[in-house]
Amino acid sequence: MLNGHFLFGYCAGLRVNWRIFVFITIRLMPTTFHEIPRERPLTPLLDRANTPTELRRLGEAELETLADELRQYLLYTVGQTGGHFGAGLGVVELTIALHYVFDTPDDRLVWDVGHQAYPHKILTGRRERMATLRQKNGIAAFPRRSESEYDTFGVGHSSTSISAALGMAVAAKIQGSSRKSVAVIGDGALTAGMAFEALNHASDLKANMLVVLNDNDMSISRNVGGLSNYLAKILSSRTYASMREGSKKVLSRLPGAWEIARKTEEHAKGMLVPGTLFEELGWNYIGPIDGHDLPTMLATLRNMRDLEGPQFLHVITKKGKGFAPAEADPIGYHAITKLEPVNRPAAQAKKASGPKYSSVFGQWLCDMAAQDPRLLGITPAMKEGSDLVAFSEQYPDRYFDTAIAEQHAVTLAAGMACEGSKPVVAIYSTFLQRAYDQLIHDVAVQHLDVLFAIDRAGLVGEDGPTHAGSFDITYLRCIPGMLVMTPSDENELRRMLTTGHLYNGPAAVRYPRGTGPNAPIEAGLEPFEIGKGVIRRQGSGTAMLVFGVQLSEALKAAEALDATVVDMRFVKPIDEALIRQLAAEHELLVTIEENSVMGGAGSAVSEFLAQENLLKPVLHLGLPDLYVEHAKPSQMLAECGLDAAGIEQAIRQRLAVINK
Repeated sequence: MLNGHFLFGYCAGLRVNWRIFVFITIRLMPTTFHEIPRERPLTPLLDRANTPTELRRLGEAELETLADELRQYLLYTVGQTGGHFGAGLGVVELTIALHYVFDTPDDRLVWDVGHQAYPHKILTGRRERMATLRQKNGIAAFPRRSESEYDTFGVGHSSTSISAALGMAVAAKIQGSSRKSVAVIGDGALTAGMAFEALNHASDLKANMLVVLNDNDMSISRNVGGLSNYLAKILSSRTYASMREGSKKVLSRLPGAWEIARKTEEHAKGMLVPGTLFEELGWNYIGPIDGHDLPTMLATLRNMRDLEGPQFLHVITKKGKGFAPAEADPIGYHAITKLEPVNRPAAQAKKASGPKYSSVFGQWLCDMAAQDPRLLGITPAMKEGSDLVAFSEQYPDRYFDTAIAEQHAVTLAAGMACEGSKPVVAIYSTFLQRAYDQLIHDVAVQHLDVLFAIDRAGLVGEDGPTHAGSFDITYLRCIPGMLVMTPSDENELRRMLTTGHLYNGPAAVRYPRGTGPNAPIEAGLEPFEIGKGVIRRQGSGTAMLVFGVQLSEALKAAEALDATVVDMRFVKPIDEALIRQLAAEHELLVTIEENSVMGGAGSAVSEFLAQENLLKPVLHLGLPDLYVEHAKPSQMLAECGLDAAGIEQAIRQRLAVINK
């Protein structure tokens, strides 16, 4: 009889013509906004839900109205501060449902990346502080443990949530605690190998945890609507789970019977839902369900909350949900800058600036590809951010997006280089940290021709320390055979990219976010002489050795100090002859870089001086031995003493000590 119950749901389901449900789409929310509100909206329900405890006092019938208010408030606050909001708009209902069903913060809720966590911040006691989002001394752009007890794990890089939630589940079991662990991961983040490593390990441990896949782009399945929602409720129910376990106990006593039943279940389930992969990994897969259908979300989460073992819930959401422009262009509205005043005076209009460093890279990539058919372009899911859009359109067969898989991207490049290609890996500095082993073992040890175009080097501003490129000079210059370059302006970037492309071996060019000093850009593709710096200003007494974009600030400080300023250009190999000359002609050498002082370019200068037994006072200016908190880039640089005033003050203080 148990066996009959076990198969009943599938036998009944197989008689349904599933094709009629393929085109069922996510229902529209009652309210769709077409403009970001400039005035603070009225939110009577949201005012009563400042914390999850208050949220859980609301009736279920009130939650859909609460979702509308939360979505409107999110639009308003991000309009005031700027920031990521497309992903947050898409998880409003999911966020409400999770905090409503689970006993947070005792139950652990881990958000992946954090782009989707703004609604979570609003519902966890930080609603009134949203106006300070991403500002100096304000709340962070991502979940942060020191900011709130509801932020159970600090994130910034993707694909970490399942590993972290698994660790929490293991700890809870060891401690004899019944608290739950939930990981919310986006479909893009699920492309990373780390996520699958965690899925595999959790299955092996039979961990009591829930993974919620927020599917808003990949469209793993279009089978979303009333029937799939109904099936999710059935498959996640205690009745179904108990029947399944009862069948297992009975049939396991008969040779081969349970295996036949399991295969039958897997086959039937696979015809209804797209979870075969996760089922094979040992997870109980439920879904896909409409992530904007609150009643279904609540019922399914309640059912899954108390199930034993690894549970996997697949929800379909729409990025930018409820804001028409973001729904139409989810990539363009992934993040926004703050709204400017409607009647901004002409005198306050933003000054015209030159191209962004990433745009200079993108143009160079196309220009060099036209000349060299060996050039291939690789990005780990940052086509727009690293400006490979034009290259991908002009050279689609030579463009490769590995998704969020930095390790694979680097080793893919190594394999290409083994066969005579000249791959260029366009990657953010902070993301290259994730592929450091591959950089050394697969590229550098084999001395392969791979060029790393390292964007977002140095301090990146409002995204904070998780996104800052604070360490790349340090972790690159210790690698044998590595060519490391630091352009001071847009034209130097272009020439250094050519230099790295023509170099026989691994090369890296690190450049910052945003625009530069608007230097004239040469149309040609001329390289630099490797390892040679250039004197930009001749002075006396003090020589500033600048590695990168602080050159313009150093030149300002030098006017007040009558100091020599040198654009070093190369971190490795460093210009030893020029350092020797500067040491002979000046009483103080000052190294300047937007990188950690510890182990950075300044360390290379001191190492050479020590090696040559050149006893000379050296002042190292760069990023301090701490994580620089989020703020505007100019504020962060001033805090670190890397603006003109800070450079001048530090040098005067050191000269005062020397001249005592």
